[in-house]
Amino acid sequence: MASRRQSDPVITALSALAPDAQLSWGEIVRDDGRHLRWIETASTGPTILLVGGAGDTVLDWGPVLPALATDFHVIAYDRGGLGASDPVHGRLTIESQVDDLVALLDAVGPALMVGHSWGGLLVQFAAAARPERVTGLVLIDPTHEGVMTIVPTRLKVSSELSLAWMVLLKYVGRFDKQLDGFADGLMKVCSDDPAIQRLVLAAYRAEYAERYQVVSVRTENRLAGDVDAALRARAANPPADVPMTVLTATRGKLPALQVRAAQLADETAAAYPGGQHIVVDDAGHYIHHDQPAAAAAAIKAAAG
Repeated sequence: MASRRQSDPVITALSALAPDAQLSWGEIVRDDGRHLRWIETASTGPTILLVGGAGDTVLDWGPVLPALATDFHVIAYDRGGLGASDPVHGRLTIESQVDDLVALLDAVGPALMVGHSWGGLLVQFAAAARPERVTGLVLIDPTHEGVMTIVPTRLKVSSELSLAWMVLLKYVGRFDKQLDGFADGLMKVCSDDPAIQRLVLAAYRAEYAERYQVVSVRTENRLAGDVDAALRARAANPPADVPMTVLTATRGKLPALQVRAAQLADETAAAYPGGQHIVVDDAGHYIHHDQPAAAAAAIKAAAG
């Protein structure tokens, strides 16, 4: 089970990126006894709640944290089974993840909710459940079941095989090299300083040190590909009456997927009051890594 002590490398790395942030861990205890944990800054400014993509942890927000940490009370959250949060009990569902997010929102809100990829879908559903606790939404290249329906089968199979291989490597003690490869890109976008890069690598290793954490990466990604589950959840959670900005990428997808994602982003923006769709040039799916200044600017504008 992850503990704050195990995750201390995360505070160390992110504090090196944002020295004035005065980072600390926060937590809530769910009814089933699980601890859900997050990092937060000491600022008394408006609260921004950052929710990452499938399998991602608080470290994912390292590239934008320095731009936000001084003026905003920033909270970056590890979902159940990931990073510092306790593993999930029973079957993982969209509803269970939204329930956890709503519990967090009840504890720390009102907040601007920022969701990347899978997190972009979850924050919409959490806002539908607690609109009075949400000041607005920023969706960073969000997951949409309308895109998932046209993903080629070969890509789905390739993804599943990669996830299964990753879990197997973890179980046989051969995952470290692959994990360091995953960390390499994040290290480089966070800082050019080799010393800070080493801190980010140490934090990344800590966030995926346990088997259940790696299994959770696969489980979340499988859930993110469940079109029927997403359709049911969307039907049960109509758009909240809150401001919304959606950012979409310009590279990294097959042309048909790129076109469909842009169309769905337009539709999503139109469903919210004053919703806007911003296309970020020269950015892939991780917009906040490829263009952190653009992502931070959109978040700041939405936070007011």
